Amino acid sequence: MQERKIDFNVKFAYGVGQAGEGLFAIGLSFFLLFYYSQILGLSPGLAGSAIGIAVIVDAASDVLAGSVSDHWQSKLGRRHPFMYASFLPLSITFFLLFFPLVESETGLFIWLAVFTNVARTMMSLYHVPHIALGAEITTDVNDRSALVAYRQFFSQVGGLAALVLFFLVFSPMLGEGGRFTPEAYVPWALCIACLMAITIFWSAWGTRSVIPYLPKIPSLATTSLFSTFLRLFADFKEVAQNRNFRFLFTGVLIVYIMVGVTYTLDLYMISYFWELDDSIVLPVLIAFAVGNAAGTFASVRLFAIFGKKVCLITGALAWAFFQTLPVVLRLLGWFPENADILTFASQELNLVMVLLVIIKLLQGFVTAQANVGYGSMIADVCDEHEYLTGRRQEGAFFAAVSFSAKATSGFGAVIAGLGLEFINWPTGPEIRTAADVPPQTITDLGLFYGPFIAALGFISVWFYSQYRLTPARHAEMLQEMARQRTDLGTTGYGRSSTLI
Repeated sequence: MQERKIDFNVKFAYGVGQAGEGLFAIGLSFFLLFYYSQILGLSPGLAGSAIGIAVIVDAASDVLAGSVSDHWQSKLGRRHPFMYASFLPLSITFFLLFFPLVESETGLFIWLAVFTNVARTMMSLYHVPHIALGAEITTDVNDRSALVAYRQFFSQVGGLAALVLFFLVFSPMLGEGGRFTPEAYVPWALCIACLMAITIFWSAWGTRSVIPYLPKIPSLATTSLFSTFLRLFADFKEVAQNRNFRFLFTGVLIVYIMVGVTYTLDLYMISYFWELDDSIVLPVLIAFAVGNAAGTFASVRLFAIFGKKVCLITGALAWAFFQTLPVVLRLLGWFPENADILTFASQELNLVMVLLVIIKLLQGFVTAQANVGYGSMIADVCDEHEYLTGRRQEGAFFAAVSFSAKATSGFGAVIAGLGLEFINWPTGPEIRTAADVPPQTITDLGLFYGPFIAALGFISVWFYSQYRLTPARHAEMLQEMARQRTDLGTTGYGRSSTLI
C-alpha cells in the first residue's frame, strides 16, 4: 500500500496558518501585560488576573471547538468551516485589546478581561481545527513531523514579524522609539490584526485540496443542545483515559505555564535587570525565535536519529537550563556588568547583549526539538486512540493541546502579575530605567524570572519519561488499521492516493 504524499504547497499553506498564532501570541504573551501596566498604569496584579480569567473560558471553548469540529459534516469537511469563520472576528478583537475606549482602572480591567476572553475564544475556533487537521492529512511519520515543523517554523516567523514591526517600524516612526512609545501600540495592533487575517485565510484556502481525502465520519442524527454538551463531556473523558496523552499533556502544561511567565516578564527583565536600551534590545528579543526556527528545520532529521521522546526530553531540559543560567550567574557575580563593552572588528558591542543572544539562540534551537516532538507525538496518540476505540477524535485531543499552549499567556500572565505585585513592582510610564526601581526589587525580579520559575520546568521531564508509545508499536498499529480499512472498503488513511 502506498502512503499518501503531501504536496509542498499544502505543507506551506498549512504552516502559514501558524504565523497568525505567532503574531497573536506575541501580542498577548509579550506586550499585553506591559502595555496595560507600564503604559496605561493598570496594577500588574489586576492586569494579570484579567488576562488569566480567559484561561477558564479557554478550557470550555477549546473542548467545544475540538468536539464540535470532530462531529461536523459539510462539503468543506470537518475543520475548514471553522478556520474560515474565525479569521475576521479574531483580528477585530485582537485590535480592540490594544484600543481600549475606557480610562479608569475598573474600566481597563473589565475591557482587558472581556476582549481577552473573546479573542481567545475566536483563536480556539481556528487553532483547534487547524492543528487537528495536521494529524488528519497524513499518517506518514516523516510527513507528520514535517507538518509540525512547518507549523512551528511559521509560528516563529509570525512572532519575529510582530517584534520587528513594533521595534523597527511603528515605534521609531510614530514616536521616540522603543517599548515606551504609547503612540505605536494602536497602529501596530491594527497591522498585526490584518496580518493575522491574511495568514489564517491563506491557510484555510491553501489546504482546501486535502478535503476530499480526509477521514469521514458516519452521519449523526440531529441532537439537542443538552445532548451536544453531554457528548462534549464524553469526548473529553474518553481522550483523558489515554495514558500516553495524560503524561504528555501534564508535562507540556507545566512547561507552557513557566514559559508564559518568562515571556510576560521578558520586557521587564530587558528593561530593568539587564538594562538594554532600545538600540540593542531587538537582537535579544528575536534570538530565541531565530534559534527555534533553525532548530525546527533540523528536528525531522534529529527525530530519525534519536527518536521523538529523547528530543522532547532534551528540549525541555535545555529550556530550563538556559533560562536559569544567565540570571544565576549574574546573582552570583559571575556575569558581566550591564555596561561592559566587547570590542570586535573595531566595533564596540554590549557584552551582556552578545552573551544573551548566544544563550537565547542555543535555547531556541534545542527547545525546537521539544516543540515539534510534542506536536508529532500527540498526532501519534490520536492514531493509538483510533486503534483502541475505532474513533478519530483529533479535535478533542488537540483541544487540550490548544489549551496548554494558550495557558502560556493565561496562567503565565496571572503568575507574572501576582509575582510583580508580591515584590511591589512600581507601575506607570515614568518607570523607565533601573534607577526608578529599588535594587532589591530588581534582584527579586531576577530570582522570580530565573531559578524559581525555570526549576519547575525540570518536573515536566518526569512526565515525558512516562510516555510508552514506541515508533515500532505505532507502525504496527497503522498497518493493522490500514488492513482493516482496506478489508472494509472505507475511505481514510488506508486509501492509496496522492495529494496535489
